[in-house]
Amino acid sequence: MKQESEHLYKKAVDSLILSIELFNRPNDCGRIHGVLIFLDHSFEMLLKAAILNKGGSIRERGAKETMGFSSCIRKGFSDGKRKFLAEEHVLTLQAINGLRDAAQHYTLEISEQHLYFQAQAGLTLFRDIVKKVFGIELKDSLPERVLPLSTSPPVDIHTFFDTEIAAIKSLIKPGSRKTITAREKLRALAVMENSIQGIESQPSNDELNQIIDRLRQGQTWDQTFPSVATLNLTTKGYGPSLDLRIVKGDGVPVQIVPEGTPGAAVVAIKRVNDLDFYSLSLTGLSEKTNVSVNKLGAVIKEIKLQEEKDAYKVFQIGSQVYKRYSPLALDKLKNTLPKIDIESIWQKNRPRTTRGKKKKQ
Repeated sequence: MKQESEHLYKKAVDSLILSIELFNRPNDCGRIHGVLIFLDHSFEMLLKAAILNKGGSIRERGAKETMGFSSCIRKGFSDGKRKFLAEEHVLTLQAINGLRDAAQHYTLEISEQHLYFQAQAGLTLFRDIVKKVFGIELKDSLPERVLPLSTSPPVDIHTFFDTEIAAIKSLIKPGSRKTITAREKLRALAVMENSIQGIESQPSNDELNQIIDRLRQGQTWDQTFPSVATLNLTTKGYGPSLDLRIVKGDGVPVQIVPEGTPGAAVVAIKRVNDLDFYSLSLTGLSEKTNVSVNKLGAVIKEIKLQEEKDAYKVFQIGSQVYKRYSPLALDKLKNTLPKIDIESIWQKNRPRTTRGKKKKQ
């Protein structure tokens, strides 16, 4: 590990441990805010350590200060040469960052179940990034006793939202006079919805009041938060080895918009550099899959890989035309090749020669 990268990694682990320590403390004074602030800081340090370790820079050209959280995510997600984040990783990071923003700059009411799955999903993601980028096990850097503890962990995200919305509806009943509390509980849920939709700004009080009005009119939670309804929690193991991930199912696609679009979050931002993202030629794919160029070309034609905009793009520079593939194309080929008969696909799609045949008169 590079020296500066190692220094940032140690800072990241320190903040992660403090976040978990605050989560498990018996005193509720400042607990929720502290968990989110330290968890967010741990990821910013980790992202910067990862970028440096992969040969990138954490300062924009000419800048004195290092890049912020969103820029770090963007680089880790969209820089083809240094990409180490998947879309679902970005959604988790943006949700944590949005909740931290609300906690640090205003007020936030978040349930124990919500705080638990953000903390546990954060710990799982932290471990995944450490393993992928540095090739080490996070447990080697943590005390054996470190893990988020909960007496009532969420079963699944849909049950969780059912419970949250039921609690909010009880606060907005006629005569309850608890609209402010309901709005604060809604803010945490709305932050999650916005992070999935690619909206970076915090929900305003007017927007939260509109949600309250719709709930009073009988709207269900999946109608109110349609993007969250596309998510699932996946768990594996138990106790100290528990993995919990927030995963995205079929639903709202990532929208690509110009960088700098007001209010647009990282997953909605244009890639850092398309030539960096579409970094592979057909020859490069051939070398990485150990399949000949001709046969791999036949497979690409068969599975219609060039029709997937995130996998393939044609660039014209002057008079030269370049056909390029992204790391997503490589991932799809690696998953597909063991399941297909390459030889039969080659025979089906190979060029047919007419040499030696006479044309009919």
